[in-house]
Amino acid sequence: MGDMTNSDFYSKNQRNEANHAGEFGCTLQELRSLMELRGTEAVVKIKETYGETEGLCRHLKTSPTEGLAGTAADLEKRKLIFGKNFIPPKKPKTFLQLVWEALQDVTLIILEIAAIISLGLSFYQPPGEGNEGCGTATGGAEDEGEAEAGWIEGAAILLSVICVVLVTAFNDWSKEKQFRGLQSRIEQEQKFTVVRGGQVIQIPVAEIVVGDIAQVKYGDLLPADGIFIQGNDLKIDESSLTGESDQVRKSVDKDPMLLSGTHVMEGSGRMLVTAVGVNSQTGIIFTLLGAGGEEEEKKDKKAKQQDGAAAMEMQPLKSAEGGEGDDKDKKKSNMHKKEKSVLQGKLTKLAVQIGKAGLVMSAITVIILVLYFAIDTFVVKKKQWLPECTPVYVQYFVKFFIIGVTVLVVAVPEGLPLAVTISLAYSVKKMMKDNNLVRHLDACETMGNATAICSDKTGTLTTNRMTVVQAYIGDVHYKEIPDPDSVPAKTLELLVNAIAINSAYTTKILPPEKEGGLPRQVGNKTECGLLGFVLDLKQDYEPVRNLIPEEKLYKVYTFNSVRKSMSTVIKMPDGSFRMYSKGASEIVLKKCSRILNAAGEPRVFRPRDRDEMVKKVIEPMACDGLRTICVAFRDFNSSPEPDWDNENDILSDLTCICVVGIEDPVRPEVPEAIRKCQRAGITVRMVTGDNINTARAIAIKCGIIHPGEDFLCLEGKEFNRRIRNEKGEIEQERIDKIWPKLRVLARSSPTDKHTLVKGIIDSTQVEQRQVVAVTGDGTNDGPALKKADVGFAMGIAGTDVAKEASDIILTDDNFSSIVKAVMWGRNVYDSISKFLQFQLTVNIVAVIVAFTGACITQDSPLKAVQMLWVNLIMDTFASLALATEPPTEALLLRKPYGRNKPLISRTMMKNILGHAVYQLTLIFTLLFVGEKMFKIDSGRNAPLHSPPSEHYTIIFNTFVMMQLFNEINARKIHGERNVFDGIFRNPIFCTIVLGTFAIQIVIVQFGGKPFSCSPLQLDQWMWCVFIGLGELVWGQVIATIPTSRLKFLKEAGRLTEKEEVPEEELNEDVEEIDHAERELRRGQILWFRGLNRIQTQIEVVNTFKSGTSFQGALRRQSSVTSQTQDVTNISSPSHVSLSNALSSPTSTSAAAAGHPRREGIP
Repeated sequence: MGDMTNSDFYSKNQRNEANHAGEFGCTLQELRSLMELRGTEAVVKIKETYGETEGLCRHLKTSPTEGLAGTAADLEKRKLIFGKNFIPPKKPKTFLQLVWEALQDVTLIILEIAAIISLGLSFYQPPGEGNEGCGTATGGAEDEGEAEAGWIEGAAILLSVICVVLVTAFNDWSKEKQFRGLQSRIEQEQKFTVVRGGQVIQIPVAEIVVGDIAQVKYGDLLPADGIFIQGNDLKIDESSLTGESDQVRKSVDKDPMLLSGTHVMEGSGRMLVTAVGVNSQTGIIFTLLGAGGEEEEKKDKKAKQQDGAAAMEMQPLKSAEGGEGDDKDKKKSNMHKKEKSVLQGKLTKLAVQIGKAGLVMSAITVIILVLYFAIDTFVVKKKQWLPECTPVYVQYFVKFFIIGVTVLVVAVPEGLPLAVTISLAYSVKKMMKDNNLVRHLDACETMGNATAICSDKTGTLTTNRMTVVQAYIGDVHYKEIPDPDSVPAKTLELLVNAIAINSAYTTKILPPEKEGGLPRQVGNKTECGLLGFVLDLKQDYEPVRNLIPEEKLYKVYTFNSVRKSMSTVIKMPDGSFRMYSKGASEIVLKKCSRILNAAGEPRVFRPRDRDEMVKKVIEPMACDGLRTICVAFRDFNSSPEPDWDNENDILSDLTCICVVGIEDPVRPEVPEAIRKCQRAGITVRMVTGDNINTARAIAIKCGIIHPGEDFLCLEGKEFNRRIRNEKGEIEQERIDKIWPKLRVLARSSPTDKHTLVKGIIDSTQVEQRQVVAVTGDGTNDGPALKKADVGFAMGIAGTDVAKEASDIILTDDNFSSIVKAVMWGRNVYDSISKFLQFQLTVNIVAVIVAFTGACITQDSPLKAVQMLWVNLIMDTFASLALATEPPTEALLLRKPYGRNKPLISRTMMKNILGHAVYQLTLIFTLLFVGEKMFKIDSGRNAPLHSPPSEHYTIIFNTFVMMQLFNEINARKIHGERNVFDGIFRNPIFCTIVLGTFAIQIVIVQFGGKPFSCSPLQLDQWMWCVFIGLGELVWGQVIATIPTSRLKFLKEAGRLTEKEEVPEEELNEDVEEIDHAERELRRGQILWFRGLNRIQTQIEVVNTFKSGTSFQGALRRQSSVTSQTQDVTNISSPSHVSLSNALSSPTSTSAAAAGHPRREGIP
């Protein structure tokens, strides 16, 4: 965006401010400078200038409790003066830029050069034109008109190159457009809670204005800068701005500054928004970086650092001095996904192999043609090389060169990247309908290989509608909700107060939306369950909350994964204090020394009473699959005031009020979904914070464990004890003993989840490397989601931090959507295989025909332009047709392919070679005896510039017909018989096959000289179609041959273990080198760039690779050529977190190049 726009922005605002300064008591400039202060400086400045935060609220015409009035005029005025909460995205690449990038393809450049030379020579009339001495140059039935037509071939090649370029560019352009659409859709879904007119409402992040009162809570990502005005125990992770990994504690009197793009790790509160969009801290840094910066180089540098953030955010990295810290982050995040996605790795290898073969073939073709011509002309016919004949000979050599290049063009599968891109983009679009919002394209394909899913329990396997179904009050265990009259009045009052006050005030139960529906639960679901219990006891929690509003709470210990409990302290009218606590029953009961009896009076509660209670009450509840929560309280004297920071002393000596059992019913569709997973060879494991009996009961209901099987259910403590050695270090071989049988991990902390995922991924115990998917919703699930091969975040219950770390967002929080993702992932894989099977058959046949034809008859039976047309149908159209096959349930009946399964299986190899044999036999038959069969002139040995022959046209036409029918065969890759199965479910396929057929008719009948075609008779057409139909019959013949007999068939496109880059190599300063790059070192530069196009196209998604995959950046460093299809950073959304920009305090260079991580995707 540069400073230019910025200064405009200010000058415009200056004028506005002059008009409006009277209306608001502070200007944009004042607020900006205020937000640059930190800690106590800021507090002092606010006091001096505005006199407390209330003063600032008055200046901004807003109320700390009621918020803004929310009138349209007022909001507009604020947007005008203080700016909108929106950071303008980077400009997309224009169509012309994309065309220019598509032109960078090496094979195309060679063709262009050849065509231009050919054009130039055809216009050059050599003086020796009539000289018979120049050999066969002008022999044959050539009239003057034909000689003039020599330019046509060159022009036609140029035209087809233009076609290919436009198709590629258009594809990229529409791709980019789709992703922008997706991005903006995701941004619009991002909502934030603000108070307007006394009502708490959720508004899109872009609508937030200066002066809004926003409610912040655990797991939020702050969308704007602001000042903390009230709240409790707020801790913020500011590493994305400062690089400091420690959480910063915020308080009104010590450090009230909240900055956009930082994460709330604990607590809750309210903030007054003081700066939005380009004026917020993130926006300012963005502007420095030039969010719309045109300079590519800068973009590349940024991309290099973009991923540091991923590591910075989740793991407390001690960033070293200066830029070295950057390097560390790079290594760290690099390790995270060190292998390329499975498919990508296999395709890269395959493309290298094919490209090499093509290069060799084309070189041999050219050499043979040149030698044959030279020997024939100068040795056999003993001609002299006459100076006036030079141009004629050069024309021959150019023709040979063009033939060589066409062989290369046909050999290199340019359609591959296209097929991958189309297939992935199509799947992603369709997965939206299946409630999967894919953030990183390759996740969709990785999912097809998943072998293990570690799922949360709450909300994913269960409905997340908590209801209290059992209770233990006053020494009685009630199996259903007790009658309020049977509970002592004292106990009841304490219970209602304890639940109403000691839960987030944002948690409420609202009346149902529809008549007869269930009441709506808003906020924390466990707390909703407890509030529902209060309502079931015919009490009401609202009056209690109105009596003690949130501002009057004296101290709050918020829930976190370490405490596993929440406590709130209030000041009683007589000046003493009372604390209410609630939390996991086994944890809170340990801290209770008294319990309320049947009369509502406290009696002593000894450890042995507790053990009995666990046996008699808690375990039976847990075995029914209930979650047990204990509610307790404690009174403190007013003097001396207790030391509130000494948590251990405060949270002890409690009095237990009651224990409740909360049920969270299993979602009805989950058992079926889990059965499908197990049938598809995927192990489902449950990782939950609940107690082990509850977890086991739910796991049995879901079908994760079946009674009588050999499996493990462990608690987090026990799990840690088993996997650590004496020194307390985790040992991989210990994990290997556990994970294969582990099905349920209960009472687990987020680190346990991360350890388990890492342990399964790093395990070498099974021959297939495990591919692990993980679901998570909490902020603390971030590391596990990042570590997993595919991270699923919950769209409804998930926090922003979890969504940020994930690859796919489940918009309905439902486990059965994961099964859909598996289906789509496998479908992508199969689509690519189908395309390969078709493409390679064409490649083999075309290359061999061109090669042998050139060697035997000095002229390729398929002309350059025809080759390019074949290339277009087989590449572009076939990739469209085969990549858009919809998935079927049958995909879930097989085991995952795994990493070492080759891309082209034996069955596919059999199909490829079998069909190639059929096609070659027929084409050679036509080439050498075709003129006798059809009683036409032979097209062989035709002189330069001779008119197209019917003979060669028949060969070309037959070739295309065989491809069309083989495309139908290619729909099945596992050797199925019925290739038409479900063909009408894919209208794109039918349209393309028919369309190609129609265009082929036009080319043959009216293509004439440019396509080297001469019109055919009806009976000749019938023969061509008939030979094509033979493909379908031949397909059945091939299907009959058992693959097991064909031991000699090699598989291709296989990833072996050793090719995954070993850890040590990454730890040294070796940048990731793909195989392709290693091969490149051996000198295949030419075709390798074509491959880069494949990588970049698969990577099209750089848009989405916000925080996880580091490959994009590396690849951009390692090869400049891959600038071709890069869609890096498609947009910078309306609120952004700035990663790594100031990653280590001393590194200023990072600030110049740090790459603002795209945060638009929630």
